[in-house]
Amino acid sequence: MYLFGASGHAKVIMDILKANAIEVKGFYDDDTTKKALQGVPVIGHTDDHTAEMVPCIISIGDNRVRKKVVKRIAVEAYASAIHPGARLSPSVKIGMGTVVMAGVILNADSMIGDHVIINTSASIDHDCQIADYCHIAPNSTLCGGVAVGEGTLIGAGAVVIPNVSIGRWATIGAGAIVTRDIPDFCLAVGNPARLVKKENVND
Repeated sequence: MYLFGASGHAKVIMDILKANAIEVKGFYDDDTTKKALQGVPVIGHTDDHTAEMVPCIISIGDNRVRKKVVKRIAVEAYASAIHPGARLSPSVKIGMGTVVMAGVILNADSMIGDHVIINTSASIDHDCQIADYCHIAPNSTLCGGVAVGEGTLIGAGAVVIPNVSIGRWATIGAGAIVTRDIPDFCLAVGNPARLVKKENVND
C-alpha cells in the first residue's frame, strides 16, 4: 500500500493498515523536506511515477486538498482502509479511498462516497448518504436518513437529527446539534445549530 501525504492523518491510516496486516511501502508528499514518517520512507515528492502507486490512499485530512490531489495525480486504483474495531452493517456501501477508523458504527443501507474520512467512534445510522470528500469527525452522530453533501465537515461531537440534509462544502461546528437543513458552503454552530457564515467558495 502507498499513501499520498506524510502527515498526522497518515499515522492513523498506517495504524489501521497494520491492524489489517497491510504494509505501507512508502509515501508521496509535496514537501521536499520530508524523508520518512515513523520509519517508512517518503519515496517521491512530485507527481512523477504516481501511476505506480497501486493501491493508494490519499492520507490528507483537509477535504479540499484531498480532492485537488485526486484530480492531479494519475493513480489507477484506490484502496479503502477499515479498522477491524469498526462495526459495519453488511448492507453498507463504502467508496474507494475512504477511511473508517476505530469504534465507528455504520448501520444498514448507508452509502459512503469516495475519499471520505469517518473518524474515531463516529456513529452513522441507517440510510445515511455521505458524498465524496467529506470528513465525519470523532464522536459525531448522524441519525437515520441524513444526507451530507460533497466536501462537508461534520465537527467533533456534532449531532444531526434524522432526515436532515446538509449541503456541499459546509462546516458543522464541534458539538453542534443540527435540527434543520443546512445550505451549501455554510458554517453552522451551536445548539440548535444556526448559520453564522456563508462563503463564496467554488469547489
